[in-house]
Amino acid sequence: MTGTIESQTKLNKFEKIKAEKDGLAVKTEIEHFARIGWEAIDETDRNHRLKWLGIFFRPVTPGKFMLRMRMPNGIITSQQMRVLAEVVQRYGDDGNADITTRQNLQLRGIRIEDIPDIFNKFERVGLTSVQSGMDNVRNITGSPVAGIDANELYDTRELVQQVQDMITGNSKGNPEFTNLPRKFNIAIAGCVDNSVHAEINDIAFIPAYKNDKFGFNVLVGGFFSAKRCEAAIPLNAWVEPNQVVALCRALLEVYRDYGLRGNRQKSRLMWLIDEWGVAKFRSEVEQQMGQILETEALKDEIIWEKRDHIGVYKQKQPGLNYVGLNIPVGRFYAADMFDIARLAEVYGNGEIRLTVEQNVIISNIPDSRLEAFLAEPLLEKFSIDPQPLTRAIVSCTGAQFCNFALIETKNRALAIAKELETELSMPKPVRIHWTGCPNSCG
Repeated sequence: MTGTIESQTKLNKFEKIKAEKDGLAVKTEIEHFARIGWEAIDETDRNHRLKWLGIFFRPVTPGKFMLRMRMPNGIITSQQMRVLAEVVQRYGDDGNADITTRQNLQLRGIRIEDIPDIFNKFERVGLTSVQSGMDNVRNITGSPVAGIDANELYDTRELVQQVQDMITGNSKGNPEFTNLPRKFNIAIAGCVDNSVHAEINDIAFIPAYKNDKFGFNVLVGGFFSAKRCEAAIPLNAWVEPNQVVALCRALLEVYRDYGLRGNRQKSRLMWLIDEWGVAKFRSEVEQQMGQILETEALKDEIIWEKRDHIGVYKQKQPGLNYVGLNIPVGRFYAADMFDIARLAEVYGNGEIRLTVEQNVIISNIPDSRLEAFLAEPLLEKFSIDPQPLTRAIVSCTGAQFCNFALIETKNRALAIAKELETELSMPKPVRIHWTGCPNSCG
């Protein structure tokens, strides 16, 4: 049930599209779409409902789709990376991959006729793109060095996976959460630094101790949009780790059932909180959850500066290291992806991590293998010690592939950074974020 405040006659066009047919329904039609080709697919299915499966029609490159993955906590295996590289490789110069600001990958150049085969390959290695677009919960972010950071407070990996499994029905697709009023972001911080951009998430869990017990203070409502940008605000709630999944479920159910669905520019969670007030919103969440929430801890443990994780770092495990590689503006190609998979296998344990700064971490490299790793040719392209501006650049997709963007961003961002680096000397990195339209994806 959707108990929206506005009458059905005032629903925006996307709500009407969802009312006609759930986005997940196209899952059973993928084979048919592959046979008939992109031009013959119903326009609403092609342009909108396919996004529930992570498949994005790009008007800038008609016939060449974008595929957005789900990668909880930004962690994948070398085997998974190799499969993704194979997908990108089949499209030659049209194929590439971008690391997103949600620790995720977007693949480009995809042909709809190949989707059934691609999805079969994904299933065999535990990859999914389900519910990664439109009015769904986007990739759930966690500490990029979870489980290996010597100073971490909580290993977020399992918790992030549990939240994703709840939302997506263990990656099969979950109709309970396919009809949110708008997109929704969740972040779980586990380290002392703000490595998940907590303040711009609809729900953010911030490490905090209460009565000497570890848990999380909860922030809600953060978002960027063309019309409004707001930092998340305190819910005045503290939860233990074993309550996080239940709280996410309850909060999503409240948002699903009562969120605003008239003006799409006023449909994000913060607009509902504005209308109700924090106290009423918190009370509704408690009622849905079936328990009273504890008030927030007096202080949290996070410092609002973030490490970029580029360089060589000792892990909490003796004799092991993680190395962060700078991927300029987050873009790489099939050859790069194959090489990263190889490095992760040869020098580490096959684990690859992505960051919200659009970079890559390869973990579990023994001391005895570190020197050889650092001598690998790929590190000349993806540096462990880049120049200050290149180091801190983040960029959206830009007009090359996105029809919303007014300008090309990624190539321009790199060119300007390199030019400035020849003229300026900076003692520390300067963050420059590029976004090609008012939606602030960068």
